[in-house]
Amino acid sequence: MSTRLASIISAQRDFAGLIDVAPRRVGRLAALNGQYCEVSGFPYPLGTGTRMQTQNGEFAEGEVVGFQGQRAIIQPLGDVGSIANGAAVHANGRHDMIEVGEELLGRVIDAKGRPLDGGPVPACSGRQKIAGEDANPLDRGRVVRALDSGVRAINALLTIGEGQRVAIVAGSGVGKSVLMGQILQGIDADIIVIGLIGERAREVSDFVEGKIPLDILNKSVVVAVTADQVPLLRLRAAMRATAIAEYFARQGKRVLLMIDSLTRIAHAQREIGLAIGEPPTMKGYTPSSLALIPKLVERAGVDRKSGGSITAIYTVLADGGDLEDPVVDAARAIVDGHIILSRPLAESSVFPAIDVGRSLSRLMPDIVDPAHLAAASRFRQYWSSYEQNSDLVMLGAYAQGSDAVLDQAIAKRPAMLDFIKQPMQSIVAFDDARAQLIEGMGV
Repeated sequence: MSTRLASIISAQRDFAGLIDVAPRRVGRLAALNGQYCEVSGFPYPLGTGTRMQTQNGEFAEGEVVGFQGQRAIIQPLGDVGSIANGAAVHANGRHDMIEVGEELLGRVIDAKGRPLDGGPVPACSGRQKIAGEDANPLDRGRVVRALDSGVRAINALLTIGEGQRVAIVAGSGVGKSVLMGQILQGIDADIIVIGLIGERAREVSDFVEGKIPLDILNKSVVVAVTADQVPLLRLRAAMRATAIAEYFARQGKRVLLMIDSLTRIAHAQREIGLAIGEPPTMKGYTPSSLALIPKLVERAGVDRKSGGSITAIYTVLADGGDLEDPVVDAARAIVDGHIILSRPLAESSVFPAIDVGRSLSRLMPDIVDPAHLAAASRFRQYWSSYEQNSDLVMLGAYAQGSDAVLDQAIAKRPAMLDFIKQPMQSIVAFDDARAQLIEGMGV
């Protein structure tokens, strides 16, 4: 072999080593149904990021969310108005890892991690799986320590433990966001992660500016996606918020995760499920939309290895006030306690409008002392007795002395309502709430 030929072959080998010689598959847009694109010739797995070429030479991002026969179903993450039939679709890596770190504290970001507060893009060094890791159930520690929420009714009657998962259930306009704001002001936590999912843009700015004090915001991360964003971004925002909470919990931090709301997350998954052909079940919910709730909720808890914890509070919108709604029922089945807000109490200007009789903290017996538990049980007994006989009392058909428990419930009703009431800006410490309850119930 001549010296010249040998040098040419060597140069070709060196060049081949510098480039990726493997062919890249390019799909073609075959159909557009509503917000979803069907792409042929695109054999990539679920979760693959995509770039779709538009008529003006730019690219629209998306993600593979399902399949129909030989076609991939892609959810675009932006406007698809300038995409034509037959447009080229390129794979754009995976979207299953996100950047996390201390740099996120004090920031407001969207589902993609981009800043919404006008600041620079956070330069985070940490990486975290957005969908979480497969966890061993025995790595979850027990909830044994009470957490001060700053809300008297919750501290005294529905005590939350460090690492507990709680659902706040109510219809629209009953005070879920107000209660979240009260908890934020008084909660005892190292890090706070807030996911605002499917909210109106005005509500996002109002919550960040009006309900999160500056000293709280400095140790908080807010992930916000408005109602006009595509369903996939709403799902990713909830998963991103949970992944950020997981990162800090693994650093040994006590994290409070608040997500508003679990219902809108289920609605987003329902839209995606119906688009890829899932059969609707109760009230149009697809199986995947209800299966998503335990997958998300089970990521919170006490991390036995690091000593950190995620105390999670999820709001659940009871459509039409229906507490048997599938999402409400699925949420109550998986959380460790639920707080029901009552519209009649809200209409009577009792805020927070907590219906004590229908609310429950499953872990309260494990984290409070016997005197506290006895006083809370007596309060619930009086509350339930009055609620069950309120019609008789209001009509004057009840004869005093017929029922000793109901007599006490009637006598203590004004004081019990005053105990539930708490001004928006006030904070009642756990020990103070406990002492007031025990004194009021005579335990």
